[in-house]
Amino acid sequence: MNQFDPLRKMMHVDEAVARFASQPGTVFTHGVFDLLHRGHIAFLAEARQLGDRLVVAISSDASARILDKGPGRPMNREGDRAFQVAALESVDAVVIFNDVSPAALLSRLRPSVFVKGGDHDMNKLAESALVRSWGGHAVALPFVDGFSTTSLMDRIRTSTRLATVAQS
Repeated sequence: MNQFDPLRKMMHVDEAVARFASQPGTVFTHGVFDLLHRGHIAFLAEARQLGDRLVVAISSDASARILDKGPGRPMNREGDRAFQVAALESVDAVVIFNDVSPAALLSRLRPSVFVKGGDHDMNKLAESALVRSWGGHAVALPFVDGFSTTSLMDRIRTSTRLATVAQS
């Protein structure tokens, strides 16, 4: 297989667990990663610095819809979102998971570090307590100001409206 093909990093949950479970230095995060942007890329690069490998769990289309990110979300299908995240140098493995919470996956993977974005209070997340139960760490990384999927979608919608008005 091509060493640069992102497909080599995409794996079933069982494969990720078999390869990385309880290995020291495993960092784990999860999210929808709908429209990949600079904020996502900076977050994942910083998360990777916290250990020896970064495993990213992508919310399935069904679980992303349950999270109610807004109408028409996710914009990209789960396989496409996973492929884009897998293409990043900072990411070592990508799995797609079907639950709203990654708790079951975390219990099986048992990473050393659990990472979320800065809008989360890590002390209130059940996942943080779970990771700490086996001696792991829960870390919140700050957001890159001005970058979010919602703001990106708003700019796209505004640009589309302006272009439509200009053509009228």
